[in-house]
Amino acid sequence: MLAMSLRPIYGHEAMLHRLAGALASSRFPQAALFVGPPGVGKQRLALWVAQGLLCESGPGAPCGECRSCHQVLDLQHPDLHWFVPITRPKAGDPDKQVAEAEELLGEAMAGRRSDPLYRRPEGMVSHSLACIRLLQRKVSVTPFQGHKKVFLVGDADRMIVQRASQEAANALLKVLEEPPEDTVLILTTSEPHALLPTIRSRLVPTRVGRVGDSVVRAFLERELDPPPEGAALESRVLLAEGSIGRALWSSEEGDAAGRAADALLDAVRKGPGSWSRVALAQTPWSARGDFSHTLDALAVRLRDGLVERAEAGGELRGWLEALERVEETRAEAQGNVNPQLALAVLAGDLERLL
Repeated sequence: MLAMSLRPIYGHEAMLHRLAGALASSRFPQAALFVGPPGVGKQRLALWVAQGLLCESGPGAPCGECRSCHQVLDLQHPDLHWFVPITRPKAGDPDKQVAEAEELLGEAMAGRRSDPLYRRPEGMVSHSLACIRLLQRKVSVTPFQGHKKVFLVGDADRMIVQRASQEAANALLKVLEEPPEDTVLILTTSEPHALLPTIRSRLVPTRVGRVGDSVVRAFLERELDPPPEGAALESRVLLAEGSIGRALWSSEEGDAAGRAADALLDAVRKGPGSWSRVALAQTPWSARGDFSHTLDALAVRLRDGLVERAEAGGELRGWLEALERVEETRAEAQGNVNPQLALAVLAGDLERLL
């Protein structure tokens, strides 16, 4: 299997400057939490911090040239431990569960070495109790190569340390309360409130924001082979909303969302009997997932229609109002909204406006 290095960081210049200052002055916390929307680069930034902490050139930004820096980029450094959500171990014995978790994590890292442009975790994977016990064991081990060891726990909201497993929570809390001096832990999450307050209180938070459209576009043009072009490129940039990860995921999601958006518009043209069936077919529990992607694709189609009508000298008011309604529904979808009801109301508005 061909190994590949991590892609460069695009954007986040101000954050990198602050992080470099914290590393140079030895002020980077032992237990940190990187918080931000999905796909904005939280884990990649955490790996950059790990590279700086393990760099052989001294404290500060990573030199990028020493053996340790290259090992981190290749995900081969013995003192870097990257925990990602995995399927729950099936073994019955706790020790065998830990061994199975270690094997599954090894397979996940091999996959990321072969393709650093990894996808977001599937719905059923998690950080199980076995993973936390494995982390505990590795925390207690002396660094193999340098003076520090770094633990990165990606998508920490997938930890099974909620109300179902107090033992797991206690195990993680013990690590966070008394980390060895040679240990740094960085957790990342898009949903910090999914973590127990007792865990959040022991982490120093850092907010990771979105990047500009030009940064997303540059990444897609330089890092994908073949790169998207023309309308396909601009559609992915628009759907990304400042998230490079989302731009990468949007290819498959965009195809499905585009089909759903086209089906809705077709149903709107046919009238209430048609669009009501489409609304009822919408799954009621995916307001923050498939439903949002469909609304994004719908917005793209309405913007394209606006351009065509403007070039033809047609009436724009109804289309502008329709686009505004889609964007309002998109914002509502991030809260406690019923997707079926929201889609029915939106379809009725679109029928009136288009």
